[in-house]
Amino acid sequence: MKLYYAPGACSLGIHALLEEIGKPYEPVLVALREGAQFKPEYTSINPKSKVPTLVRDDGSVLTEFPAIAYWLASTNPGAKLLPPDADGQARALEAIDYVVATMHMQGFTRMFRPERFSPNPADQDAVKAQGRQIFARGFDLMDRTLAGKDYVVGSYSIADAALFYVEFWANGRTDVPLPAGCEAHYERMKARPAVARMLAQEGLAA
Repeated sequence: MKLYYAPGACSLGIHALLEEIGKPYEPVLVALREGAQFKPEYTSINPKSKVPTLVRDDGSVLTEFPAIAYWLASTNPGAKLLPPDADGQARALEAIDYVVATMHMQGFTRMFRPERFSPNPADQDAVKAQGRQIFARGFDLMDRTLAGKDYVVGSYSIADAALFYVEFWANGRTDVPLPAGCEAHYERMKARPAVARMLAQEGLAA
């Protein structure tokens, strides 16, 4: 397998899952700041021009965080990255969808890419403020989800890899404070050997 990633991007969650699984894979850096995601070498693999991208052993390509995370968990049952019951699996997917679609795409993106939501520069401070509100509210909701638990659905799952990447962003790239439960989850995640290996590979300090 090959994982196309960018250091510190949402792909770090998938990178952590691959380390957790422990099977051979090749990490391939995509230099987003240099526009590598728009060059033919990459768009021929993923025309969406984004990370993560997973090229499987048969050469087929998977894109989008939820799809890649679910496939990795489903095809590696020994890693126990999904609960065994349908309700637990649904809860894990519920959390991933909220993190990716709301906290990331609606919250964080407004904060750092306000021009995508309004072409008028005069509106962009308001867009950023709205994004911060969405991002912070997301952590409040996830904090409630974590109440009384070490991980999102009780045991470690793909949902934790998703929550971790937005916690990582909050910790180093925003002024949004992590609620106590999310802060404890973030520290718990960093203590996992797979996450520590991933951060070292990407040259990140958390």
